[in-house]
Amino acid sequence: MIKKLSSNVVRQKRHLRIRKTIKGTAERPRLSIYRSNTALYVQIIDDVKQTTLVSARTQELGLNHSNIESAKAVGKLIAEKAIAQGVTSVVFDRAGYLYHGRIKALAEAAREAGLQF
Repeated sequence: MIKKLSSNVVRQKRHLRIRKTIKGTAERPRLSIYRSNTALYVQIIDDVKQTTLVSARTQELGLNHSNIESAKAVGKLIAEKAIAQGVTSVVFDRAGYLYHGRIKALAEAAREAGLQF
């Protein structure tokens, strides 16, 4: 009998495969996303210095759920924080998640707020 891998294991393999090519630099740091059932976490990371420049999450906005509206709010918040730090251009790391739903809403909100990727 063939055992089915969990969707999170498949996502993690996809993430490692993507991360072979995506690197964040000081000029273009990496915008990384983690999606749980209850929250969204976003970081802007400089992989050369191995530091997190800016981070945002749904709990900062007082949201205790993870849906498309909260993803848009987090995308706008991370863009505002990044621009305040002087970061205008990033490399988008979707962490193996498919580009739809909450991930797409977050990315589009960040673009509308001024981040370029």
